[in-house]
This record gives sequence, C-alpha cells and structure tokens, in this order.
Amino acid sequence: MTAAASFADFLESRYAHLLARCREAHVPFYDDAGVAEQLQRVLLASDFAYDCFSRDPALLAPEALMLMSDPRPADARVWQLDPGERDEARQMMLLRRFRKREALRLIWRDVNGLDEVADTLAGSTALAETCIESALRYAEAHLGARHGLPRDSQGRAQRLVVLGLGKLGGGELNFSSDVDLILAYAENGQTDGSRVVDNEAFFARLGQQMVKLLAEVSVDGYVYRVDLRLRPFGNAGRVALSFAAMEQYYQREGRNWERYAWIKARPVAGDLAAGKRLCEALRPFVYRRYLDYTAFAGLREMKALIDAEVVRKDLTDNLKLGPGGIREIEFIVQLLQMIRGGREPSLRVRGLLPALAACEQLGVLEKARAQTLRRAYLFLRRAENRVQMLRDEQTHDLPADARLVQRIACGLGHADTAAFQRALAHEREAVAEEFRNLLAPLDSAAAPSTPDSWIQLWRSLDRDGGEARELAAAGFQPAEPVREALLGLTRSPAVRSMANSSRERFDRLMPQLLQAAAQSRAPAACLERLVRLLHAIVRRAAYLVLLDEQAGARRRLIALFADSAWLAERVIAHPLLIDDLFDPRLDAVPVDRSAIESEIARRVATLDAATPDPEAEIELLQELKHSLGFRLGLAFLGKRADAVSTSRRLAVLAETIVATVLAQAERDALRQHGRLPGHIGNGSGLAIVGYGSLGAAELGFASDLDLVFLYDEALGQVESDGPKPLDGQRYYARIAQRVVHLLTTMTRAGRLYEVDVRLRPDGGKGLLVTSVQGFADYQRERAWTWEHQALVRSRLLAGDDALARRFAQARAAVLGLPREREAVFSHVATMRARWRAERDRSDAAVLDLKQGAGALLDIEFLLQALVLAHAAQVPALLGASDSSKLIALAAQHGLLGAEQAAKLARAHATLLDAALTCTLDARPRIAPRSEALCAAAEDVLAVVREVGLGFG
Repeated sequence: MTAAASFADFLESRYAHLLARCREAHVPFYDDAGVAEQLQRVLLASDFAYDCFSRDPALLAPEALMLMSDPRPADARVWQLDPGERDEARQMMLLRRFRKREALRLIWRDVNGLDEVADTLAGSTALAETCIESALRYAEAHLGARHGLPRDSQGRAQRLVVLGLGKLGGGELNFSSDVDLILAYAENGQTDGSRVVDNEAFFARLGQQMVKLLAEVSVDGYVYRVDLRLRPFGNAGRVALSFAAMEQYYQREGRNWERYAWIKARPVAGDLAAGKRLCEALRPFVYRRYLDYTAFAGLREMKALIDAEVVRKDLTDNLKLGPGGIREIEFIVQLLQMIRGGREPSLRVRGLLPALAACEQLGVLEKARAQTLRRAYLFLRRAENRVQMLRDEQTHDLPADARLVQRIACGLGHADTAAFQRALAHEREAVAEEFRNLLAPLDSAAAPSTPDSWIQLWRSLDRDGGEARELAAAGFQPAEPVREALLGLTRSPAVRSMANSSRERFDRLMPQLLQAAAQSRAPAACLERLVRLLHAIVRRAAYLVLLDEQAGARRRLIALFADSAWLAERVIAHPLLIDDLFDPRLDAVPVDRSAIESEIARRVATLDAATPDPEAEIELLQELKHSLGFRLGLAFLGKRADAVSTSRRLAVLAETIVATVLAQAERDALRQHGRLPGHIGNGSGLAIVGYGSLGAAELGFASDLDLVFLYDEALGQVESDGPKPLDGQRYYARIAQRVVHLLTTMTRAGRLYEVDVRLRPDGGKGLLVTSVQGFADYQRERAWTWEHQALVRSRLLAGDDALARRFAQARAAVLGLPREREAVFSHVATMRARWRAERDRSDAAVLDLKQGAGALLDIEFLLQALVLAHAAQVPALLGASDSSKLIALAAQHGLLGAEQAAKLARAHATLLDAALTCTLDARPRIAPRSEALCAAAEDVLAVVREVGLGFG
C-alpha cells in the first residue's frame, strides 16, 4: 500500500465532514476543475487548514476559492483591512482574519505545487509586512488623535521606522514565524497636538500599541508573535531609539552577533525612505572596508551558543538548529558576506538565495558547493514550512508522532517515511560537511603547534630585546638589524597599548611568524618586511585574526615576503592587498578591457551615486589598480603567466584606468563648463594617445605612462555653454590637466601612475593639448627621426571614435612615407649608438636589460627601423605597435627570416622576463650575465648585424 493510499479513509472522512459543514452553513462548494483533489492535498498537509475550514465553511465558498488561485501577494488585497477603523477590537479582528485567509492561500498554493519554495517564503514575508504596516497605521491614527504628529527640529512630521531582521528582513519568512523587529525614528523632538509628548515617548507608545495589535491573543488568535529583543541593549533598552542613538550604540557597543543580525535588516513598515538611510548609515558597522576575518570570531561565538542550546534541549533533529540544518547554511553564506561585503557590493543582499547566487557569481564559493547548499536549503525550508503548516506552530522539529511524519513525507512526494528520512539525512550531511570545512581553520587554530623554542625566543625578544646571537642561531643573518626591527615593534605605542585579547593573539602569532620566516628562502629579509607590515596592521584585529587562525594564509604571506621585495613593499604600503593575497579568486585576474571595466563599474557601485565624490572614486581606482597589478605580479612570480602576457595585461589595466579617468574629467568639465556646441559623437572631442611601453603594450610593474592629448581643431575656437564658459582649446587643456592630476594625485591609497607628457609636439615647450591636424602637420613637417621612431610604439588609448580614426590616419600617413632604407638605418644606428654610450650601465659581469648591447632597446630600434624603412611598401606593419606582433609581421612579409624572427621573439621574452623579475626583486633592471641572457643578447646582435644596422 502506498503512503497516499494509506490515508484514503482519513481524507475521505475529513472531506465528507467539510461538505457537511458547507451544507449546514448554506455555503456553495464546487468541487470541479480539480478543486476536490487540491483540497484533499491541503487536508493531508494541514490540520490548521482543516480546523479553519471546519469553523468557517465560508472559506470554501467560490469567491474564497478564487483567492487560492490568485498568485499576487497579500499587499494586493490590503483594502480588506479598513484603514479608517476606529475600534481597536474590530481592527484586531480584521487583522487576524486577514492573516488567516492569506495563510490558507499560502498553504493551498504550496501543497498543490502552484508556488515554488521561494514564492511561499516571499508570500509569507509580504503578508507580515502588510499586517505590520496596517497595525502601525491604526496605532498612528489612535495616538495621533491624542498627541498630534511627532515633528523634528525643522518642524517636519516623522513616522516610526520599523526594521525587520532575520527571515523577515531577508524576505524569506517561515509560514509560522515570529517577527524580529527594531523600532527607530529619525530625530528627537515633540508632538504638535494638545497633549504634547517627546518623540521618544510617542514612538515608544506607538510601538507598544502596534505590538499589541499584532501579538495579543484574542478569540481570533493572534497575527504574529513579535520579538523586540534584538534592539540595542535588548529588553533593557528603549523600545524605540533615534537614529543618532542607534548609530552611537553600534559604533560603541555593537557586538559581532549584531553584525550578523543586521546583514538582513531592512525597513518593512513606516518611513521606508528614512529606514533605508539608517541602514546605509549603519553599513560600515556590518561591512568593514577591508576583508573582515574577525567575522570568524562572531561565528564561533554564535555557533557555541547554538551548540549548547542543541545539547540542552536535545535539538539534534531540529531542521533549523541541528547539525546540517538551515542555520549552518545561513552561517556559511553570512560569513562570506561579512568577510567580503565591505569591498563587494553585490554581496550586500539580504535574502539567502540572492546572497548565495552572489557568492557563486563572484567566485568566493565554488559552483558545485553553491549548488549543494542551494538544493539543501530549498529542501529544508520546504520541509520546515510543511512542519509549520501542519498546525500553524512555530516549530522546526519533525513531529514525534510517526503518523504525522508520514503525512508530511507523503505531502512532500516521498514514497514513505523512510525515503523522506534518507533524503533529509543526505541533504543535512552535505550541509554539515560544508560547515565542517568552513570551521576547519578555527578548529586547527585551537591547538597551535609552534615549538616551545620559538615561543621562548619571542618571550626573550619581547621581555628585554633578546640577543642577536639567539636570532643568528635561529637562522636570521645578519641578526642585529632583525633584532633592532623586532625591538622597535615590541616597544611601539600600538603594541604597548593593545587590549588584552589582542595582545594574547599577537603573542600567539609572533612565534609562528618567527618560525615560518626562518624556514623561508630569505629569513632575515622576510622577517624585517613582516615587522614593517605588522607596524601597519597591528591595530587591525581582522588581519591579526587572519594570520593567527589561517595557516594557509600565513604560509602564503611568508613565501611572498621572502620571494619578492617589490610585492612585499606593495603590501606594506597598502595593507588592503592582504585581502587579495588570501582571496580564493586570486588566480582569476581580469585580463581584457571589458572585464576590467566591469570590475571598475562594480567597485564604483559601492559609492553613493546621489553625491558624487571624485576623490573617493579615484581612491577606489587606486585600490583596484594596486589589487590587479598585485595579482598580476603574483601570477608572474608563480609562473602562471609569462612576461609578454603579463606586460600586455599591465598595459590593458593602465589604458582602462586612463579611459575611466578621462570619463571622470569629462564629467567634471561638463558640470562646470558645459558642452562645446557642434561636437558630434561620444566623449568630449578629446583623445589620449599612449607612447613608449604603454603604447607598445609592454608595461612594467612600476612603469610611468607616456601620454599625448589630441583634440578636434574644429572645436578649438567655439565656446562651451556652461556656467563657466571656456573656448575649445582651454576647455580641452582643462580636461587634460584634470586627467594628469587624477592619475598622479596622492591619496591614502597611493597614486595611480606617474605621467610623462614630454613626447607631445615640441616637447615641454608645446601646449599640453594638440589638435589632430596640428599633430599630423608637426609629425610630417618638423618631427625628428627619433620622434617617428617613438610614433611606431604609439596607439590610441581612449577618446572619440572619430578622433581615433583621424589619429590612425595621421600615424599611418607619417610612418608610411617613402624613405631611403640606408638613410633610415643610418639615423637609427647613430641614435642607438649615442644612447648606448650615454646610458648603458652594463659591464663584464652584468647586463643592462634595457640599454645594454643586445638588450630590449636594440630590439625596439631594430623594429622601428624596419617600420620606417618599409611601411610604404608593407602597410601591414602599421597595424601593430608592440614588439611581439611587429616581429611576427616582419617575418610574415619577408623583412626577417623565420629563424631571425624566432631568435628575436625568444630573446624579447627572455629579456622582458628578466626585467620584470628585477622589478619584483626591487632591483634596477641590471642582471648578472647568465647563460640565457648572454645567448639572448647575442641572438639580438646577430640579427641586427644580419639586417644591416650599424649598432650590432
């Protein structure tokens, strides 16, 4: 016998009883169109529904059954709650009967498959919001008649802000749940009625009356149980607080568990706009600007409390609190939100399913893990709702009665109870496994394995500065500078003034760092860098927590500080980069312009669009530039990217930032000076050209940017139409100046780039901006050969499409002029010989990777000579500005032999790799003459000689 068949008599009896009740009450009941089958499913799933229908057969009348097919949430029928009702008892009755009808609609739609789980949760939320708002409006009218309207210092009327937390705030309320509320109001003041009271007293009474309307039990039951204990100071706190008091409390008193609670907080009734302002003001309390690993501490505290409650109340099988239950899924997602939400605005969503989707999309949670958690969450929430729909009770436990569990299993589509229990156990074990993985670093942190010798060494250093010989014996050579650095740290005000808990963590961390640094490739250098970093972060508990509790993070930092002086300096100067170092998405670096633009847009979304702040936007860009540059450095250091692709990606990053800064400068000009009449197309009529390593897409980690600004000469003399009009040339000069300023300005996040604008026509003597026509004329009539060489390594970075085409035409026209090959080669060889004599720092032991014989500049000059000499006959050469593509094009068109091109490509990659490595080591680009470097230089010189240039 199937589970459904075993309930046939049970359902037939209930169904017959309801038909009899309808006849007794003269209520027509039409069981066509599948209504009978739908009703029987409801009767199987819910004793509460059966009792409601039995007591009030009108709930089965045709118009009532039409409600069951209505997919709209409860707020579509708010008219059923009379807003003008004056009698409190009648208002309470209306609320309770409204809630009952809507609850029956939710049951009917859920058990008959008309709604998905998310629809039922959203419907439950909408029902609660509708009832809360209605109760609030009644209470406002009732109190307002006596005391008038509460007003602020400017005389503006105020409403209470009702904030929903927990599942109500997340838009995912259980079918039968209490509602967690916090009550607030914008400003102190007084009411304007005949019996004046302070706003605080008014809003406290208002909140109390609203709660009474919702929670007091009458003959019709209650609407919702209301919990106000999550408010500041809990039951000891005031019922309603002003925004200023709320902000002060969370700034001074806020605890970790409250941060978790506020993740889902949102205004659900009253002054919604004011509520949004309050949530925005409290956002820094919830989401920290840096990656916040102190969130683990909050999670640990809450999990310990819940585990104790599970043991005390024997809640092992509880769908919400037990192992692998709903709360563990919430903890996993909320922890990721807390850690990264300060820097990832897409994570600041309130519902669990949207937050889980955001975690998956950002890559902070693997797709398979996200799918596991999503499937389990929907299974558990559906089962939880069915448990609560059974008798409209706020419970998360399966019934003790086996018959009731069998009904739930059957209603959920399982063959029998055993099949349901197996499916439930499978989902809970999957969640428990994910949660164990999340807590693994915390569990391992509880038993640190640092040997006593390192602990004693640290105590000696901390107590009296220790002795250099102890450090030398531990592997730190030279030891005295290391001892001095450690002594400076232990005696610093930041360390001496630490709170006890932070000091305990610091003293637990330091021996671990000493041991790890000693085992690194460069113990002394690594430890000195670590000490400098600790000076920068010692007041940031989140980073101390991270390094103390996350062994993998600690190892990664140690390896970086031992292997790369430049990247270590980046972290010391910008500790936010620690976040990138431990980001699971570390290897997923945006490498093309569209991806970087999307990342910039996503970061800019964290700023307040209503009040633009150019400095904040630039600071954000600086952080992003440091972050992506840092990741590219790590990828290169870890051999996950070669030198050519790394330098190209650095150039793409730079050009994207230049384009973003240009757009900001244009917006500033538009706001202050208006638009230039007659301009057609995108942008303002300005374009930016990159020269040098940027133009050649071969940027280094610390390269500056060579920029030239071009504008449309047709607009040079017209005047802008804004409040502060400027003629075209000054208008474009102002934008260019703004671009340079924004790129070079220093903030607490550092600066974007150093900028060199001396390659513009007439160099430092010329205007900062040049018309496209003027640029073309200059290049054609007055430019030197070396300037034409520089033009080979140029390309348009940002600006008008029309100007881009005109620049490309001007560049092609100049580089494509017919030239005598011998004259070109003679000019280039003379220039190269002079530069080598003046700037080459090579000697018998080391090679200057840029200026040395056979080094990068020889490759550049060789390719420039080929372009200038042959572009008139081979226009394809004008389609590239970088060495790799020019080498390939020269070979393709017979200007280089296949073997020559292969030698140049290999040499270029080898030399570029050595140059980037020097930068990461914080050394000048001068390297010992290794076998590989010597072979590369010889290959370059050989090709130069074979081609016929005089500097080979």
